[in-house]
Order: sequence, then structure tokens, then C-alpha cells
Amino acid sequence: MIKKELAISDTGFVFDPTTGDSYSMNSIGKDILSMLKENKVKEEIEAEILEKYEIDANTFENDYYDFISTLQEYYLITD
Repeated sequence: MIKKELAISDTGFVFDPTTGDSYSMNSIGKDILSMLKENKVKEEIEAEILEKYEIDANTFENDYYDFISTLQEYYLITD
């Protein structure tokens, strides 16, 4: 589950008010994080990303799990 207090700007700037940390994400990362914040499941996120960006399903699958691991590393998401 994503931290509810995260602020995500349209440009991909992410701010965690609980720690004061900020992050910058590309457009795909911003979209995924925004969808996670809306409690969308992986299948919904995958469908939207594949429709919006020129990316294949295998690449999405690998990159999605890497991105989730990174979010967990920075304590922006919990299991």
C-alpha cells in the first residue's frame, strides 16, 4: 500500500511530508505511483500503461517489479 500522505505533482515531483524527502520520477513512474495511490491493482495499471506508452508487456512486467522494489526501499510503499 502506498503512503497516503505522498504529494505527487504533474511533473513527477514526489514529496513525502512525513520524512521531508523528495523524489523525481519520469512520466511512467509518476503514472504508476498515481494509480497505486488510487488503489488500482497491477492489471489495471498495466493496461493503462500499455495503452498510453510504447512499451511491451514483458518490459512493463520487469520494470514494474523493479519500480515497486525501489518504492519499498525508500519506504514509500509497504507490502
